[in-house]
Amino acid sequence: MLVVALVLAVLYFMLMTLVMIDSSRAQGEAQRFRARVMAAALAENGAELACAQMVKLTSNYAQRQDEQGTLTGKYYRGADKFTVEGDAVAGGLIKQKASVKLTGTVDEAGHIRIDWSNHSQ
Repeated sequence: MLVVALVLAVLYFMLMTLVMIDSSRAQGEAQRFRARVMAAALAENGAELACAQMVKLTSNYAQRQDEQGTLTGKYYRGADKFTVEGDAVAGGLIKQKASVKLTGTVDEAGHIRIDWSNHSQ
């Protein structure tokens, strides 16, 4: 009876070890996923800030930083074409980078058309 109890105790501790290993792996995956999502959202926000700068005509560069990460936005405009770039680095335990690039045209009436968008991580 004592041997059976010892064997069951060893098996129980092995099972708990496997559960802890799997939960730490799942937590790491969740942190990496969160970092990717936050970096993509921050890059989009950087592009939006650059677009707001394009409308205000105050600057062609914008940057923000908070606990979620750092984002930058830039725009370049010619006579009838423009490019907007947003870059971000997600904060937290795992750093993740993402970028957004939009290219488009502005017609004579002032209507803006986005011709191409590129999202990367």
